[in-house]
Amino acid sequence: MKKIAVIQDLSGLGKCSLTAAIPVISAMGVQACPMPTAILSNQTGYESYYLDDYTEHMDAYMAEWEKRGFVPDGIYTGFLGSVCQVEKILKFLDHFRKEGTKVLVDPVMGDNGKVYKFYTGQLAEQMKKLCRRANVLTPNLTEALILLGGEEKMKSFWEQALTEEKQKQEVETIAKRLKEIYACDGVIITGINICGQEEKMANLVCTDEKVHWCEAKKYGGSYSGTGDLFASVISAGMVKGDDLVRSVKRAVSFLEKSIRDAKEEGTDRNDGVCFETYLSELWKEGAEV
Repeated sequence: MKKIAVIQDLSGLGKCSLTAAIPVISAMGVQACPMPTAILSNQTGYESYYLDDYTEHMDAYMAEWEKRGFVPDGIYTGFLGSVCQVEKILKFLDHFRKEGTKVLVDPVMGDNGKVYKFYTGQLAEQMKKLCRRANVLTPNLTEALILLGGEEKMKSFWEQALTEEKQKQEVETIAKRLKEIYACDGVIITGINICGQEEKMANLVCTDEKVHWCEAKKYGGSYSGTGDLFASVISAGMVKGDDLVRSVKRAVSFLEKSIRDAKEEGTDRNDGVCFETYLSELWKEGAEV
């Protein structure tokens, strides 16, 4: 069975990070091997939470995996809350990445034109180093702009008045530039709100200078963990050898149903989406669920 080392935090409530990644990757017939970077009572979108930082334990964790001769087929990194954690992941890649190991980096730093509260310029620089080691990057548009030019480039983009056509042209240029700079196999810019299309959102896939738009119906606002669920589908598809565009279509269909159900049930955005019902569909070999 293929194995993916999944390196991010574990939140008891909120259906994000490891609690999103493990069931999705497992449902796709791949073993998820978690390395927790922190343990939280609930994700940080809630008004309060308990956090136990595991950064200082990561070296010992890696040492035990080395003793076991662990060789992952894939490595997937998500939320990393500090420069030190990024440095640990770079070390992890030096020790565990072998020929053929597929690396997916979800460079969590901000969304909707704003950086997250843990963001620093130093973290962004370290994240760029990590992104240069990836096969596939899955930034949202905010993070893509940070990877290209920092906060100033990100802010200036959101100050523009764009038409749908102009927005898509610019996003395609951003994706192609990211792929060139970071020398990766593919870039997926996720969760794009299409100008003038309030009921639609899209993801852009860029591979070998080709681009493909994958649109979905938009239900309500943002929900906890949707980016983690998306990247988990992509990472499992990568190690199975699936076509990247096909994997994105599968992830979008999976999420569209999950978000729809969460909206219909009146689920609080911090509680995440109702994805469990659709896990069985991810198992269907070759299905675009």
